[in-house]
Amino acid sequence: MSTQKSRKRSEIEEKYTWDLRSMYKDLEAFESDFSKAQKMIQEIKELEGTLGQSPEHLAKAIEMMKETERIVENLYVYSHLVSDQDQTVSASQSLQARTLQLITELDGAIAFFDPELLAIEEEKLNDFVKNNEKLQSYRQFLDNAVRFRPHVLSHAEELLLAKAGEIFATPSKTFGLLTDADLKFPTIKDEEGHEVELTHSVYGKMLESSDRRVRREAFQQYYSVFEQFKNTYASLISSQMKAHNYQAKVRHFDSARQAALFQNNVPESVYDTLLEAVHSRLSLLHRYVALRKDLLGIDDLEMYDMYTPLLGEPPIKVTYEEAQSIILKAVKPMGEDYVAIMKEAFADRWIDLYENIGKRSGAYSSGTYDSKPYILMNWQDSINHLYTLIHELGHSAHSYLSRENQEHIYSGYSIFLAEIASTTNENLLTYYLLDKYEDPEIRLFIINHFLDGAKGTVFRQTQFAEFEHFMHTADAEGKPLTQEFLSDNYRELNAKYYGEAVNSDSEIILEWSRIPHFYYNYYVFQYATGFSAATYFAAKIYQGDKEALENYKGFLKSGSSKYAVNTMKDAGLDMTQADYILATLDVFEERLDEFETLLKEHRSK
Repeated sequence: MSTQKSRKRSEIEEKYTWDLRSMYKDLEAFESDFSKAQKMIQEIKELEGTLGQSPEHLAKAIEMMKETERIVENLYVYSHLVSDQDQTVSASQSLQARTLQLITELDGAIAFFDPELLAIEEEKLNDFVKNNEKLQSYRQFLDNAVRFRPHVLSHAEELLLAKAGEIFATPSKTFGLLTDADLKFPTIKDEEGHEVELTHSVYGKMLESSDRRVRREAFQQYYSVFEQFKNTYASLISSQMKAHNYQAKVRHFDSARQAALFQNNVPESVYDTLLEAVHSRLSLLHRYVALRKDLLGIDDLEMYDMYTPLLGEPPIKVTYEEAQSIILKAVKPMGEDYVAIMKEAFADRWIDLYENIGKRSGAYSSGTYDSKPYILMNWQDSINHLYTLIHELGHSAHSYLSRENQEHIYSGYSIFLAEIASTTNENLLTYYLLDKYEDPEIRLFIINHFLDGAKGTVFRQTQFAEFEHFMHTADAEGKPLTQEFLSDNYRELNAKYYGEAVNSDSEIILEWSRIPHFYYNYYVFQYATGFSAATYFAAKIYQGDKEALENYKGFLKSGSSKYAVNTMKDAGLDMTQADYILATLDVFEERLDEFETLLKEHRSK
């Protein structure tokens, strides 16, 4: 079966598509739930003002709210899956638009809940929980809500902040409009000499070109546009930092970082530990960068040389049928129960595999408490798509086990934990492939895949996290965030991370101006901690540590029944300590050693 030709969805064999009929057998069933949700939203509004009357009233409100959210979640996920499978179908777009409007109605209906809950005195609320069995099952949910009590303002003050919400969102919104809609990028010539207009996605592909002239022109022309607007971008990011710092201050937090991490109850020490651990091993990244310079055979390594493949085309291709067999073997250290989940995913049509006309690009895992944990793919016969598939299966298995073992209210999990399960799967695949193949070319490709992943996720995302914190801190200290100030400090930070082998005194000093994550309020560090935790767990599971395996499975089953950091502690990992990050960097060093050795042997032949 060809994976190259773009086909209509009707031309894809059913076995390669996801089974959405298990959610709603037809449109009539969807509309029935839609009407039911509308009615329940109206009933929720009638509960306003009743939460503090009795334990029973509070329990009823939580139960009704969660039941409604469950139905609306089903409607939303179904509508976005139907839309994503073929975006040329206008009826699907309409279905999704209606569901998004329903979500807005639900948000408005439950807006009273948190303020009214927090208005219940702590002693009274404790008595409510003590005397009501249902509320006892909601203890974690209630604790997560009431811990915000010291940071909630008076009703009048909260109203003022709420009305200023659009103002606080303006820097981020303007950044998006400017960067994604208004900027016009020049054209460059590709490898064949054809004129190609630069876009964000084209830029990324051009940096992977084996033609250095293409990489250089793409880099210089792309940043020439940001150079024109560097003062505007400095003003936007400065405004965003001021908004974060102001909101944190008025809510009685010590800093914007403390306020941001408080949302998931993550100690600030987790952030500091990440930076300190990565700083202590930056020499590894310097080695890898120097090796890239050597392999590319250039004297003047530039940042635009950091993404071109070192080893050319992948030495092996993997069909989907082969991928299934490989994945089942790769996750075998997880135990037969986990393998069974993978088999169910393949057999029970969790996966929408092939590209078709109108299908959303990329890959993801999505689902609800009541549905299969679906996976969208755009499969091609390559080892990179094999890694993507096992990654998404990790997400889906995590969701599957959380939903199997938790009530709906605790079945989700925070972004702080989300990437651990998926990347653990990737690491197990790497172990399996390295055990399977002795061919030096294949081993070099697999090791390089891991090294590039660690470079892009552990080192690069930590660099971003460090600069984000620097900007917040500088603004809090009253330092003007001018473009010159930001660029000078970004130059120093880039040189610190990548070392002397690469030129950091180039257009890269403007990279701060184009990173959307800097507007996300202390989000990006979670990529690095997640990758590190996954590498740590995968090593122990691969080595046959039965206790570590059972602890890890406990994490997969836990959902949000505990705070994320406590969930990790139960799994045997204290994320306030550096051990797991240093262990990950040990793996990086071991594989870098092998990579260098294999290269020397390969060159000597």
